[in-house]
This record gives sequence, C-alpha cells and structure tokens, in this order.
Amino acid sequence: MILSLVVLAKFAGQKTLSGATEWIRHRAPEIAELFGLQRATMPCQMTYCKILARIDARQLDAILSAFFIRWEAQSRCGSEPSRLQTSLVQLDHVHLAIDGKSLRATSKEIHPVHQLSCYDVTTGTVLWHCNVQEKQNEISALKPRLSPSLVKGRIVTLDAMHTQRELCALVQRWEGDYVLIAKDNQATLAEDIADLFADPAPDSRRWMQAQTWDKGHGRLEQRQFTGSPDLNEWFGKQWSGIEQVFRLERTTTLLKTGEVRHQVVYGLSSLSLRKAPPERMLALIRDHWKIENRLHWRRDVTLGEDACQTRTGAVPSLLAILNSTVLSLMDRLGVRNVARQARYFDAQLEQACSLILTGQCSVF
Repeated sequence: MILSLVVLAKFAGQKTLSGATEWIRHRAPEIAELFGLQRATMPCQMTYCKILARIDARQLDAILSAFFIRWEAQSRCGSEPSRLQTSLVQLDHVHLAIDGKSLRATSKEIHPVHQLSCYDVTTGTVLWHCNVQEKQNEISALKPRLSPSLVKGRIVTLDAMHTQRELCALVQRWEGDYVLIAKDNQATLAEDIADLFADPAPDSRRWMQAQTWDKGHGRLEQRQFTGSPDLNEWFGKQWSGIEQVFRLERTTTLLKTGEVRHQVVYGLSSLSLRKAPPERMLALIRDHWKIENRLHWRRDVTLGEDACQTRTGAVPSLLAILNSTVLSLMDRLGVRNVARQARYFDAQLEQACSLILTGQCSVF
C-alpha cells in the first residue's frame, strides 16, 4: 500500500517525499474510498522512509520486471504466451541498453548513490537496477547482473567504459551480441580502427556505408556510418565474436547560429554486416541513447529525481526504482508528454487509481 501511495503521488507530479506525503493527506478520504481502506488516516513522511528503507530493492526490481513482462505477454499474445517465442516477436525485443546514473542529491554523502540500469529499448521497461557499491565501479557491478537468460538472443549496447574483452567473451558465450564504442580506455583498439578508416585499402569495396539526416530542436544532424570486416581476423583472438568495426561521423549544425560541430567515434560489434547492415547499426547506436533521453533525463527533469533531498539509507534507490516504474507505465500507455499526463492525473484522481488497480486509464 505504501508503494502504491508513493507511485500515485508521483503520477500526479509530486517530486519529493514530503510533497507526496502532503498530497496524499489532502486527498485522504477519496484515496481511502478508491482503494477500499477502512479508515482515511494517511501515513506521515517518517513512515514512508521507514517502510522504503526496509524493502529489498533487488526483489522489488524482480517483481516489477515480471509484472511488465506478463502484462506485455497478455496484451500481445492473449491466452497463447508461447507466441512470445516466435522469431518475429523476439526480433521486436532484442535490444537492451545498459548505462549508469548518479543520484545527484546524494553527492554530498560519503558514498553517493550511483545506479546502473538495464533498459528494454522497445518497451521502455527497466529490467533491473543495480547500485554501484563502495570499492566497485560499473564494470564490476555489471558482471554479476548479467545472466544467460538475460543475454541470450539479445543485442546489448553499452558505453565505452564497458568495452572490455571479458564482457565480449561473456556475451558471446551466452549467445548474445554486443555493440561497443572504443575510446581512451581502449586506446590501441581505437587507434587501430581509426587507422583502418583513415587509409582505405584496395579491398575497401567490402566496406558498407549509410547516412541519415535529422532536423529538430534547432539542430540539423547528419550521421554517416561506415562498417568493415577487415580487422576481424586481427582482433579475433582478443575480442571474442567480432564481426565488424565501424566509424560513426556526426555533423551537427545549429540552425540559429550556423555553428557546426563535428564528432567521430569508433566501435566494434559481434553483428556481421549481413545481419546488421549500416542502416540497422545506425538505428541501434541511436536507440541506445533512449536510456538517457527517455529514462534518465525524464527521471531528473520531469520527475525531479536529482532535486529530491531524501537520503535515508536505501530510500533514494527505492524512489529511483519507483520513478522508473512510473515512466514504464507511462510508456506502456503510450503517453507522449509525461508532465501533461501528470497534471491530468492530479485533476482526475480516479484515473490515476484506476491505472494502479486495473492497468487501464484515460490518456490525456
């Protein structure tokens, strides 16, 4: 019930635990009636803190992930859940993006909370969160969270920090694929790939290219992708399963000022050019950033996560999980503007309660 009340307040746009506590108390009679409670007395803020601090975050993650998976199975396949195993349906849900985020309100603590998330790009569902503990980094925190059931048949994209030989071998062993970026932490790798594309060989006819143009938010952006299999044999002994290296060139023009920004990044993948031609690789690399734009950014800005000053024990991590749950529910409903939907829920409390109790509500 405590979790439901917090999520309900977040649906209505409350960004802090103190704000959520007051909002719930102001609507106590109506909430009690909608939830069938015997009395209309609502908890104080300390009760929320104490309850949230005692919840096992990993178990909550598992319950929420299983809930969203069941919900999707029922909506897509009805009474035939085996249809989720068909190749066509699996193709729609192969991309997992993994990235970390610091909870800035805890930055003054001895051990600030830094949370790693695994995000299903297609559904907007967070499959798990993981706090990077003291004397850990994202690399060591990620390893125990990967499993054969998570990786098999999926494409995993990560930032340059995770471009590690051990990770590539693990993903390949569990029958998954990877798309990784090569930067300063793998300087020799990045230099070798850069040298290949800087001086095209006579057999560069095997290379494949594609480009896209996008206009929006005051910017015109061109992305040009070039993939090559020419270093597969050279890198094969160190980078398990490598099938192509690539260069991605971004040219961004700010329409108001005419300023031009240019960036080139290099990477490698276990996806062959036949299995993932340049057009698909461009889409995979761009879709990876949905974990930043649709999850982390909306948690920070729309849900006010970085401004929330609650720091008691594990409570910041639990609130972050609930923020992800709110966004997953919004994406599940097809909400285009979370802030606008929150204002609607604030005015139509019965619709917000209906979403929690039945999984259905009106979308503004």
